[in-house]
Amino acid sequence: MVEQVSRTLMRTTDIFVTALFSPLAVAAIGLADLYARLPLRIGLGLGAGAIALSSQDTGSGATTNRDEAITQAILIGAIAGIPFMIFGYFLGEEAVAILGIWADEDQMAEVAALGGIYLAIIFATSPARHVALIAARAMQGTGDTRTPMYINLVANAMNIILSIVLGLGLLGAPRMEIVGVGIATAVGNVFAASVLVVAIASPYTDAGFVIPRRLIIAKQLLVVSAPKVIEGLVATVIEFPFNSLLLAFSAEVNAGYQIGRRVYQQVSSPLSRGLSVGASIVVGQALGAGDASEARFNGWATAAFGVLTVGTVGILLAVFAEPLASLFTDDPETLSAAIGFAITYGLVAPFTVLYVSISGSLQGGSDTRTPFIARTTGLLVFYLGFSYLASIVLGFGLLGVYVGVFLYYVSATAIVAVGFQYGGWAARATAMMADRGSTSSS
Repeated sequence: MVEQVSRTLMRTTDIFVTALFSPLAVAAIGLADLYARLPLRIGLGLGAGAIALSSQDTGSGATTNRDEAITQAILIGAIAGIPFMIFGYFLGEEAVAILGIWADEDQMAEVAALGGIYLAIIFATSPARHVALIAARAMQGTGDTRTPMYINLVANAMNIILSIVLGLGLLGAPRMEIVGVGIATAVGNVFAASVLVVAIASPYTDAGFVIPRRLIIAKQLLVVSAPKVIEGLVATVIEFPFNSLLLAFSAEVNAGYQIGRRVYQQVSSPLSRGLSVGASIVVGQALGAGDASEARFNGWATAAFGVLTVGTVGILLAVFAEPLASLFTDDPETLSAAIGFAITYGLVAPFTVLYVSISGSLQGGSDTRTPFIARTTGLLVFYLGFSYLASIVLGFGLLGVYVGVFLYYVSATAIVAVGFQYGGWAARATAMMADRGSTSSS
């Protein structure tokens, strides 16, 4: 949770610094981040496979299999980042511009120019971003959540400081604005990846690297990771028309969405993500030890803790949405939209943390298909479909979008809850451990 708070604070700082330039700059970084989520989703997807196998093999004592899974996941992630480097360099500005087909032409030209430069910079470190995400989750699967936290705290602190110094031109540095914010992110990505790899290779951590030899491990990594990757990519792809929908209102409304969502992510999202990782670890290690009932109890206990903590924080966020959003902007139209989105995300926080924590439990049991179905269905039917129908076709405006976002999380939560309670994830995970020779009796 601490690690995620620092990462989210880094992104919040980026938005805060960028908001000092203009609402168009906020929209530019927000739209560019839509593309930046593509390597993020791949890294998180491969990280899901790494943490599932790592936690299960740690619980069963199959450390050689665990280290090979870690090695293979990191290598696959590094290679998968190369196409993004090429895309960002050649197509960054065009990629941002295409999102504004409904927006004001003059506004969108500036947004695309700013966003394209930012995207090219951060995509240059996509392999490092993948490696950092996967290495951290692989290490967490062994039960070591502190080492990744220490490393990412330093990396995120570097990012925050550089964003302020380079973005605003402080301490004698040139005022680079959005370029400086992008450079700060790139530096943080490379630092985190490098130090995490060194930590795994050193005797300081239980995890380690081995020469990859077993195809079954690579296959299982991809089997577990693929639904998570596709889920993330679908979520990211849907964000494109969703942001275009908001741009149809105005660039200021889109900026308000970026700010409102960022307020929520800073206050509540890190806690939810921490619980998701924790759920994956305790469920996976219990399964590795051969105790499916303990794994199921651990999952529900984590979810209940999440509702009590994150749910309460979310309600407080909804109550204090206006003063929090006003920290980022004083533009009336931007502020109004930011408050509306912050309230929406705050009210839906109890469902969000349930969805995220139960999804983490399923992930620890090697089931990434159920969360994929839940999220994809909710995104298509409610987040995008209902939002467009209610806001544009039926004429409810932004209120229709707020309701669509709320219904998305409620529906996704219902599906994963049913899947965790009645699905066959425990038996499937046990069978996969037997196939790679990682059962506790082997």
